[in-house]
Amino acid sequence: MKIKLIFLILSFVTVNAVIEKARYDNYRVYEINIENEDHLKLMQEIENFPDGYKFMEPFGKIKSNVRLIVPPHKFGDFSELVERFELKTRLLVTNLQEVFDREQPKRTKRSTFDWSSYWDLDKIYDWLKQLTVQYPNDVTLINIGKSYENRDILGVKVNIGGGTNKKSVMFEGLHHAREWITAATVTWMLNELLTSTDNEVRELAANYEWYIFPVTNPDGYVYTWTTNRMWRKTRKPSSNLLCYGSDPNRNWDNFFNQGGTSMNPCSDTYAGEFTFSEPETRQLSEFIKTIPNLAAYFPFHSFGQYLMLPYGWTHELLENYHQLYAIGEKAIEALKAVNGRVYKFGSIANVLYIATGASIDWVKYELKTNVTFEYEMRDDYPAARDTNGFILPAEEIIPNSIEVFRSLVVILQEAKAIGIA
Repeated sequence: MKIKLIFLILSFVTVNAVIEKARYDNYRVYEINIENEDHLKLMQEIENFPDGYKFMEPFGKIKSNVRLIVPPHKFGDFSELVERFELKTRLLVTNLQEVFDREQPKRTKRSTFDWSSYWDLDKIYDWLKQLTVQYPNDVTLINIGKSYENRDILGVKVNIGGGTNKKSVMFEGLHHAREWITAATVTWMLNELLTSTDNEVRELAANYEWYIFPVTNPDGYVYTWTTNRMWRKTRKPSSNLLCYGSDPNRNWDNFFNQGGTSMNPCSDTYAGEFTFSEPETRQLSEFIKTIPNLAAYFPFHSFGQYLMLPYGWTHELLENYHQLYAIGEKAIEALKAVNGRVYKFGSIANVLYIATGASIDWVKYELKTNVTFEYEMRDDYPAARDTNGFILPAEEIIPNSIEVFRSLVVILQEAKAIGIA
């Protein structure tokens, strides 16, 4: 009881400390090797009772690595844990705030939307609305509903040249609030579909009906701008008065809370009280069911450089896994050819970890959508591996977008060639 009381007090202090925008001065980032069951249990205990620690990514299996943010007041405690549990660690970042400061270049006031910077929610939504004016015959604004904090969840439908019998493709961006690169990349690819003069892209753009949502967690995204850049979840209050939000990519109605999740409302992987407890996931799922002829679904995440197939809830492979695997291998080769980036490829559970309640699994399992690939995009500079994580400098937006889009074009071309998209 005493431990729980201490945790509640610490949580209260933490919540009140981030009312103003959180800073990470002198916070360190360590890479930790999870080598055995004791190490895994320790990481799980830290996740459930963080006291200032914060993981930069989910984890779930032995013989893997995880990045942990360590605040200055925990340096001594962390050193003791390293010694006691014989942890192998590597110091990646000595001052995390400096990484944040490099992420976004200073800019003068201007109205032109481009990809030299990251943009807040209002700017992204204004740009989507502008597209409907600029391309009135091809672009339609879609509002699928409201977030918990009453923000619109906006996307666009792109149907170049009209037509009603086309197959559909959907892009899902920024489900996790801190993954800014996903919204930037999705908007870049949307612009490419509308403006590219490349014949392959023009043909692809005209052959499909596109449903594109750059930001599917608007409350969380706004919170990363105003209060805490490392926020991951939604912003709906939980059963714990001190902790907010659920992990939207653990909240879908597909093997809900059966692995890779937490039922602690303070955890970054808290699955929610029940399936589709979050208005964002519920309304997004309801909208997806209305998309005609949905042939391909692409959720975009960061970081780690993975291209992945369902499922996250089982190590068993899809019935058409080998068919999709052949496509995926061509895609990652095309991606590598652009900038030399190497992506790992396979099913979520096999190349990453068990994760249940994810959007891609729901789309594949419930809707039987043929082509479902999830991206975990680049995380750092080639010259400084394993340092930036979600905090990808804005100068990386365009290189990342080009390589991802090149691989996506290959996926759709190959899938179309064998009649599944």
